[in-house]
This record gives sequence, structure tokens and C-alpha cells, in this order.
Amino acid sequence: MLPYAAYLRVYEPLIAFPEHDRRMWAEYAESRTRPRRAVALEAEHGESVRRLIGIPPVPVPDRESVNAYLRRVEETLYVCPWQSRLRSWLAFAHFRGSLPAKLSERFVPPTVADQTADDFDRFKRGDRSLRTHIRTSTWHVPTPWFVPFDSAERWLVLGDEPTPEEPATHGTTTTPTRNMLYVTSMSKARRRVARALVVIRRHVGDVGALTEVEDVARWLEEFHPHSLVELDYGGLVHIMDDETLRTDQSVAELATALTGLDNGQEELAFAMYQRVILRWRSIQGLESAN
Repeated sequence: MLPYAAYLRVYEPLIAFPEHDRRMWAEYAESRTRPRRAVALEAEHGESVRRLIGIPPVPVPDRESVNAYLRRVEETLYVCPWQSRLRSWLAFAHFRGSLPAKLSERFVPPTVADQTADDFDRFKRGDRSLRTHIRTSTWHVPTPWFVPFDSAERWLVLGDEPTPEEPATHGTTTTPTRNMLYVTSMSKARRRVARALVVIRRHVGDVGALTEVEDVARWLEEFHPHSLVELDYGGLVHIMDDETLRTDQSVAELATALTGLDNGQEELAFAMYQRVILRWRSIQGLESAN
């Protein structure tokens, strides 16, 4: 069972990496043993589960992952490293900081937790980058994640046939090929986010909404300007039936809300924004369902 999580990823062109990493990723792309896209999430999740069900659990792998998600566009190879170790450290720091000590100790023994924190502190003292190519959100897609994309960039697969927008041949929601993606260029993503920020600053008094979109904007600025940006619904597609996925136009609805707001069509803007919020609120509510 894959985690019910969505992913926002950046794929950088090979030229964005240091020379040593370029050679490594070029060789990796030619490897016949690397995890292919269809099973990559399963492989990544399996690594985490094996660590966490151990006695004692291992919150963070001993070494950084040698795996990555890859994309090719014509002759250009784009790489999105898993960075499992760094992402695990960041996730564990958030987990430990968001729970009372007595409760977190029920998941990870204090000695293991303290050692994990100490290792992370040593890593940071080495002036290492904490930039990750992958952001994760459990049980929902955060609204700002839709901003960098256009509805025409949607790629939907239902059932067993990996064909964009093809209807499912049966009602299952567990097929490995089931997928929902948006992919765009970094230049388009940055332009759309910048426009959204202008509209929000001009018309919306919600500081929280502005901060969240600004956070996405800052993150995108950390990468090579010729990168690709991908929104992957990940494991969320397994709690959304075929009709829900087909009719999910969150990207288009949010874009319409922003345009309506900028054109003075406040009722249209509110209606479109509410459709996005209510759709994902109902899905996120499944987290606490029994």
C-alpha cells in the first residue's frame, strides 16, 4: 500500500550538476537495474518501511540514495534525485518538533531520536545544502502547488493502459499504471507563480495565502532556469475513483479564480476557489476516517 501522498518535483538538466554528479547520473540513466518510473514510488516507499519496522527503527538511512527520477526531452536528460537521507532528516525534524516528547518517544526511542538529530546537526555544520528536489504532502495537494501549471499540461492514466486521458476499463483504483501528472517548464512555472503573487497582493488580504505561494516561488528560484517542474498526485490516485480524477480540474479552476479576481469578477473567483478548497477538503478528511 503506497502512502497517500502527492509530490512536487523539480528535474534539473544534467548540466546543472557538478561534473562528478553529471557522470554519475549519465551512467545511472543507462543502468538496467535502476528502478523504472512505474515502480519507483513503490521502491522508495519500500526502503522507508523496511527501515521503520526494524528494531530499533531507523528514521534516516545511513547513506544518501543513489536513485533519481529521470525524464528525457529530445537529447536532454533531466534528473530529480530522491535525496532520501536529506528528506528523511527534514521530515524527522518536523515530526519530532510537532509532537510532545512523550508521544514521539512511542514511535522512536529517545536514544535513536537523539542520535538522528545529532547526525543532522553535524551534516548542517558541514555547510551542506538543505535544498530538496522533491516536496511531499500527505492526504492532499496544497492549493499553491496548482499555481505553476496549466490545465493543458495534465496527463491522466486510468486503468491498465498508459494512455493519457483514456477512460478506465474497470473500476479498480489500485492498478500500478494509474497516474495523474502535470509537467511544465521552469520558465512557465515561475511566470505563473509571479503573476499569481501580483494578483494576490493586489486583491487578497489573506497573508497566509500570500506566504504559501511565496514559499513555492522561492523554492523554484533555487533551481536551474531550464528545469522541469512536475506535480504528481502519487498515492492519492488510489483514494480517488475514476470519475473524481476525470473531473478534477483544480489547476484550471484556480487559474480561473485568479483571472476572475484580477478582472473584478469576484463571484466567479470565489466560486472557482471554493470548488478547489472543498474538493481537497473532502479528500483530506479521509485521514481521520475509520
